[in-house]
Amino acid sequence: MFKCKTVWNKLAPLARASSTLCLQNARKSVLRHGRRLEMVQRAQMSSGPPGGGGENAVYFVLVGAACLGGGIYAYRTVSQDSERYNERMRQIASRQSQESKPAKALEPVAEEPTLIEPAVEESPVTEDIVESPEAVAEPIVKSSIPEPAVEIAVTEPVVEASVAESVIESPLMEPVVEASVQEPIIEATATETVAEAPEVIQSEEPIAPVVESEPVPVVSTEHVPEASSVSESAPETSPAAAPAAEPIDPTAPHLDVLEHAPYLLIGGGTASFAAARSIRARDPGARVLIITEESDLPYMRPPLSKELWFSDDPKVTESLRFKQWNGKERSIYFQPPSFYVSPADLAKVENGGVAVLTDRKVVHMDVRGNKVKLSDGSEISYEKCLIATGGVPRNLQVIDRAGEEVIKRTTLFRKIEDFRSLEKISREVKSITIIGGGFLGSELACALGRRSADPGLEVMQLFPEKGNMGKVLPEYLSNWTTEKVRKEGVNVITDAVVKNVTYKNDKLEIKLKDGRLVKTDHIVAAVGLEPSVELAKSAGLEVDSDFGGYRVNAELQARSNIWVAGDAACFYDIKLGRRRVEHHDHAVVSGRLAGENMTGANKPYWHQSMFWSDLGPDVGYEAIGIVDSSLPTVGVFAKATAKDTPKAATEQSGTGIRSESETEAVAGVLEVGTVTPAPPVQQKEDYGKGIIFYLRDKVVVGIVLWNVFNRMPIARKIIKDGEAHTDLNEVAKLFNIHED
Repeated sequence: MFKCKTVWNKLAPLARASSTLCLQNARKSVLRHGRRLEMVQRAQMSSGPPGGGGENAVYFVLVGAACLGGGIYAYRTVSQDSERYNERMRQIASRQSQESKPAKALEPVAEEPTLIEPAVEESPVTEDIVESPEAVAEPIVKSSIPEPAVEIAVTEPVVEASVAESVIESPLMEPVVEASVQEPIIEATATETVAEAPEVIQSEEPIAPVVESEPVPVVSTEHVPEASSVSESAPETSPAAAPAAEPIDPTAPHLDVLEHAPYLLIGGGTASFAAARSIRARDPGARVLIITEESDLPYMRPPLSKELWFSDDPKVTESLRFKQWNGKERSIYFQPPSFYVSPADLAKVENGGVAVLTDRKVVHMDVRGNKVKLSDGSEISYEKCLIATGGVPRNLQVIDRAGEEVIKRTTLFRKIEDFRSLEKISREVKSITIIGGGFLGSELACALGRRSADPGLEVMQLFPEKGNMGKVLPEYLSNWTTEKVRKEGVNVITDAVVKNVTYKNDKLEIKLKDGRLVKTDHIVAAVGLEPSVELAKSAGLEVDSDFGGYRVNAELQARSNIWVAGDAACFYDIKLGRRRVEHHDHAVVSGRLAGENMTGANKPYWHQSMFWSDLGPDVGYEAIGIVDSSLPTVGVFAKATAKDTPKAATEQSGTGIRSESETEAVAGVLEVGTVTPAPPVQQKEDYGKGIIFYLRDKVVVGIVLWNVFNRMPIARKIIKDGEAHTDLNEVAKLFNIHED
């Protein structure tokens, strides 16, 4: 019998040719007679030449043969389907009759997997599953092949967790048969012999334990339907039972990382903490996640170069606690660990909270996808993000090129670890040289200078300016300050430009450009801060070419849902223009403002932050605005009294706060004793206390309060007003510096 497809392949070309010729003749007839085509064409409908006798008969034969072949194919297909259906029905009837017979007792060898063909499945499946005896009344054994038994050798038993829990130490009874089983059973893949465990097949009816004195093989399955019901009835105290799920490793890096944080703060410094408090103040249910590459919780940095060095506690490097001028003791940490929420629980806490993820660094930022990638490979999505990465200490290029021996004997002071390391070094070496005459360098010089009284420690400070803080203070006040630092026991070397540094004979040799040579055991480089802008490339954020840092607007916004605060922010000051500030109080103020704007405040940066420094026990100053020695200055001074010291000022106020920030409580230098004032160094004057105004186009843009405390709101208002003043002596009277 030929196949329909073969016939069609042979006849199709002839049929197509005949049809084509028919259509062509029809078109010609219509064009000649100008009338519609009749339903039955009388044109020649054969492939032969017109006028032939049997052209229509050939066409009818081809079409008829094709129809006949198709009918034969359809008949054979329906017949075969009917036979398969009848065979299937006979198999089902045979299986039901076998299940109605009693099953034999189980043998102590593994049975061959039972072949079962459910009515709704074509592929047979097998089952040898052990059901727990606790939740059932009678054991059930289902088998369509009762006799054959095959011993199976398994090198490594494979046990499914949900099955293994139900096969250990189960009491055995005589099996009974259950006929009504509807769900298909999955084929077993491996077996394991377990002592005193029954072989029980899961069914719809309750199952009772099976009694048997001999061990019975247990077959584990790759997948078991209704597995939850098996595991729930398993004994919980079975020592050999496999757990239902793998235990969670609490040390795994991805377990304490949220997949999503509504408020994500990158950086664990002062700005981030201030922003977190501001966010929580405006949104009490906010969930805030702080990510920091340090191992410590958020802390304040100023005490690292000030108060901690004057502590009498021998374990200050461990406790990190210090006494303020008012005698109160506190920690450098803003809040204790109990204040924070675990990162793993942040999403579960009912009223939200602040979580800190330590020892992690954000290495990539996807601003379009609103997610960041961490150094451990995990990713966190966010709704609003704050970048407060701060900065890293700069180093001199001559030190970077000097080699490993010089680098490992150089400290870049910034973190808690740096304080601990330098404190230890100061007790072990004979000489320390501080390179830099700014705030940090001068503060560390005074702090270490106090220890120079101890036998064998020499402290030196060198910088290219003519005096300490020569870039900030006017020259006359800088020179006077340098003498005060020398009184603290520091060997100050001015006009010193480092040419190269070498290591010879267990000493570091610092050669200056003018030929001078300084030998020392250790170097502290305090030459400024480089803002951390590593995320600018991946995030597509703009970096300011003049000041450095991320370029943001007056609302500290870099993108619609990204803000920047602290040392890394180059912001637009609506009074003083574009700026970047590297001081503690600026981190507090900018962080607080960024947090408010992240919750919808949309406030510009108008609050001028302040900064302060203390040099010795009786000299301290506070400053605000643009304080640059290259600007014209006007100083108004008065004679200092006993209350014009940082210690007296904080005792009078009852607080240790030197900044008007909400998150700080830091006082000046912790030295109870007094030091004789330094001799006058210019015009025989002693600059006891005074106000220094910094001018730009006759407008005050910066103010330094020299040993004048608790007057910062007045200075802030003067800068905010932005008015030109003809007589600054009258402006100085607002500070009441002439009071006794």
